[in-house]
Amino acid sequence: MRVSNVTVRKRLIFVLFAGLAVFFIIGLRLGYVQFALGDWLTDRAEDSWSRDVPFEAKRGEILDRNDVVLATNVSAPSILVVPRQVQDPVETAEQLAAVLNMDHKKAYELVTKKESIVRINPEGRKITKEKASEVRALRLAGVYIAEDSKRHYPFGSYLSHVLGFAGIDNQGLTGLELYYDEQLKGEKGHVSFFSTAKGNRMPNLADEYTAPVNGLDMRLTIDSRVQTIIERELDIAEATYNPDGAIAIAMNPNTGEILGMSSRPHYNPEEFQEVPPEIYNQNKPVWMQYEPGSTFKIITLAAALEEGEVDLERDTFYDPGYIEVSGRNLRCWKKGGHGQQTFLEVVQNSCNPGFVVLGERLGKDRLFDYIEDFGFGEKTGIDLQGEGTGILFNRENVGPLEQATTAFGQGVAVTPLQQVTAVSAAINGGYLYQPYLAKEWIDPLTGEIVEAQTPTAKRQVISAETSEKLRYALESVVALGTGKGAFVDGYRVGGKTGTAQKAKDGRYLENNHIVSFIGFAPADDPQIVVYVAVDNPKDTLQFGGIVAAPIVGKIIGDSLRAMGVEPRETQIEKELVWSDEPLIEVPDLIGRTKREIFDSYYELQLEVEGEGQNVLAQSPEPGVKVTTGSTIRLYMGDK
Repeated sequence: MRVSNVTVRKRLIFVLFAGLAVFFIIGLRLGYVQFALGDWLTDRAEDSWSRDVPFEAKRGEILDRNDVVLATNVSAPSILVVPRQVQDPVETAEQLAAVLNMDHKKAYELVTKKESIVRINPEGRKITKEKASEVRALRLAGVYIAEDSKRHYPFGSYLSHVLGFAGIDNQGLTGLELYYDEQLKGEKGHVSFFSTAKGNRMPNLADEYTAPVNGLDMRLTIDSRVQTIIERELDIAEATYNPDGAIAIAMNPNTGEILGMSSRPHYNPEEFQEVPPEIYNQNKPVWMQYEPGSTFKIITLAAALEEGEVDLERDTFYDPGYIEVSGRNLRCWKKGGHGQQTFLEVVQNSCNPGFVVLGERLGKDRLFDYIEDFGFGEKTGIDLQGEGTGILFNRENVGPLEQATTAFGQGVAVTPLQQVTAVSAAINGGYLYQPYLAKEWIDPLTGEIVEAQTPTAKRQVISAETSEKLRYALESVVALGTGKGAFVDGYRVGGKTGTAQKAKDGRYLENNHIVSFIGFAPADDPQIVVYVAVDNPKDTLQFGGIVAAPIVGKIIGDSLRAMGVEPRETQIEKELVWSDEPLIEVPDLIGRTKREIFDSYYELQLEVEGEGQNVLAQSPEPGVKVTTGSTIRLYMGDK
């Protein structure tokens, strides 16, 4: 059948327009690919060609409040292999194995692995710079040195439970390193080089470098001067008493800033793999829960004073050595009791029956209201993991006996940090502060403060007037009562002893106590609160006043001097006991002649240096108190 010219013309026109439409669509698509998807496709292509050699960010340093470095980074390069670029796998494996002290077979498996980039792990991970230089000197094709770093703690086990540690991948695993991992870790960078599918480098494409973003530095509330003193005293306590454990906390009672914190046993964060997890995972000051014993009496006393239930000077109490509650005799620590006392003496003597009476005057609800207001039964909110809440009686189950034992610190469980924050509130004017460790975040490049944490006052628990009365009572405990071991000449120290039996399987253990003392100074203007607990000290009488109080006294005295707090001229005169060495005041001998000095009588040894007849200088200076028989050095000359 013959097709007409008209039909042919129509078909040609249709084909023409169809072709134009196809070319138009292809043109649109090419334009879209070129202009809209061009950059994306280029990135995808480069990504398929690129091989990244990672550069870890520097983890932020951790500093004390005076910028002493507590955690930093040291260079620790890592070895990477691009298997497709390895020209001689056998020789490469052999040389790497020799330098890195690894199995030759393992090295060969890694350099021939069907992956774009392979880490030599663990033998080539975070090695020394010297070892990295040896690998670099081999000039092996396909073998690269990646800049890397690892965490370094300059002071070893110092502050270990607080700082925690970071793992091999630069991630925080415990302590502050874990709690503030996001701020400290930064963002990784890398160097990208380009290669063909066969792994050969593409010469026309330059390497690209993406710089890492370093983590922020963290300045703590910790004062390394105070921390050093705490570490020293816990080391001495360990050596002296061989305890099952020991705890110490120092805090600024006016802000909640932790000045020092440590516990035993401790560990070196750089060697955490060598100690059991129960050591590095248990930060005892925030985690451990136990009966507080007599340090808890501070809370009962504060509540009774605030509610007007006791006048320390006028109210009296007769202690026969026990008090009967619900048919049971609750005994005083002193056999036979303390007899007739004022309630100030009840506090000084840490008399259990006297505090039972204060608890009875308050009643169940008021007593437990104050206990909860002081922060017991809940977390303090410190910036560390694993904090305990303590254990209190359910009020519905509290009868006269439970109320009585709670009043003197038995039958409840608290954490050391809860006690420190509560006592701080009791003596700082009545304000309960949230304790904290991270003070400021700092840009490592500019040194500018990015963020700062300020003190957080949760609530006022007691009045300033009550707090003042409480400070006086606790100062008298140290000067005249059970806390004499914490007395520091020149500083007004207040505090309270604690001796708590440890329980196991529902029964109290024999001759196994946690002995403690919590102290503060100066009593008229507290700048530091220190709590020390020693778990089951050996070869000694297990009393807080004998073991823990002297430790607290040394920490407070040395810390105040390190902090620049001046001694006070007046303090309650200490009541001496048989073991105390009497102190005498050094006389002013400057300007006196040898004859005048030797004609006088001093209970001191004199050491004379220099020529001449007159004293030009002396050491110690006049007015300093020293023990009888101490040596005074005199420097002689002529006027």
